[in-house]
Amino acid sequence: MIQNETRAIPEGMHTVNPHLVVRRAARAAEWYAEALGAEEQSRVPVPGGKLMSVELRFGDSTVMVADEFPEMGILSPESVGGTSVVLNLYAENVDVLWERAVRAGAEVLSPLGDTFWGDRHGQIADPFGHKWGLAQHVRDVPPEEIARAAAEAFGS
Repeated sequence: MIQNETRAIPEGMHTVNPHLVVRRAARAAEWYAEALGAEEQSRVPVPGGKLMSVELRFGDSTVMVADEFPEMGILSPESVGGTSVVLNLYAENVDVLWERAVRAGAEVLSPLGDTFWGDRHGQIADPFGHKWGLAQHVRDVPPEEIARAAAEAFGS
């Protein structure tokens, strides 16, 4: 009997992999490479010039990007009025990544700074309506200290 060697989780993927819907997926893939250091792995074009998917690698993680297809109910944040999702991207040098993203046109939502949970962190919006937390872990903080600081920050 021949045993199937197909992996249930493909090489390079994790158990959860974001799939972002955008307008102008080809431009978004270029922006993510320029601003956030993504490396394109593959793309699947469809008739009409749109992309069904672009596989991007951010360090050890994969993010899929696709054009919106309103006729199929596949909509980007630009079509639905925003998103409540934030993708968190850790970097070896978040200051350099931050400057690249801002230079490339990212909108600053929360300035880059040191946080009570031990990260240097800030939040941006990309030109396609998605939010990104850019971070670098700079110190280990005990869970009790994080809980105290969070309660203080949120008024409890």
